Amino acid sequence: MNNLFFPALLTGIFCYLGAIESPWLFGMSGGFYIVGRPLVAGLLVGLAFGDVKNGILCGLAVQAVFIANLSTGGATNSEITYAAYGGIGLAMATTKNPAIAVTLAIFIGQTFGLIFYNGRMALYSFWNTRAEKAAHNNDDRQIVLNHLVYPQITTFLLRAVPVFLAIFYGKGLVNWLINSIPTIVTHIIQVLGGVLPALGIAMLMSIVIKNKAHFIFFFAGFVLLAFAKLSMIAIVFIAALVAYLYYVATAKNNQPAASSADSGPEAVDTDDTYEDEDLF
Repeated sequence: MNNLFFPALLTGIFCYLGAIESPWLFGMSGGFYIVGRPLVAGLLVGLAFGDVKNGILCGLAVQAVFIANLSTGGATNSEITYAAYGGIGLAMATTKNPAIAVTLAIFIGQTFGLIFYNGRMALYSFWNTRAEKAAHNNDDRQIVLNHLVYPQITTFLLRAVPVFLAIFYGKGLVNWLINSIPTIVTHIIQVLGGVLPALGIAMLMSIVIKNKAHFIFFFAGFVLLAFAKLSMIAIVFIAALVAYLYYVATAKNNQPAASSADSGPEAVDTDDTYEDEDLF
């Protein structure tokens, strides 16, 4: 179990750095939106456990499930940072199976993750009240302590410590559950783990795609990947080119018509190039 200490400790620290309120990695830009993403978490946890390949595979599976996860007004149905580092960390400590990582991530994110998330918000309200009182009293020291120091200690204790303990002491429990449950249940978990990423992508498409005609681009990318055997990098470049052409075409159609004042004899069209409007 001693060989789990440093990987579990690093995973807990990464979970803290990926918090939305952690200021150490350029605020939300480098913390929540980069380190806090499951895909990046898979890389970092893989480095901590010395197995980058399986870490990234677990991160990909978890990222696909939470790809459409949204937090509206501070309310969320799953705490993505706990889910990423808790689920991927436990999976790397046990089976290194992406399906198990997905199952553990969903369970942790929607149970313990939400409990600690809401507990942190309640404690932050307490520190905020003390900081406001210190501001009325012009107490600079208490303002710094209650606005920066105490909240960061609270965040570290509610993020790094639980994830560290879950990975360090939870390996035996997870292994016992996996070895004790029937094979058919394990198979069902693996099947569901493969379906959930598709569900996450479908949820993202429902948010992004506003016009049914846009499905053409999605199916074109699928054909290029599945049948033309193009690499993801090649498809990204093709997608960027198509997106630019689509943007130029729609922007031209949305331009307001020229006013009658501009159509007088003094307005001379010097553009001799031919342009077929039906192409756009």
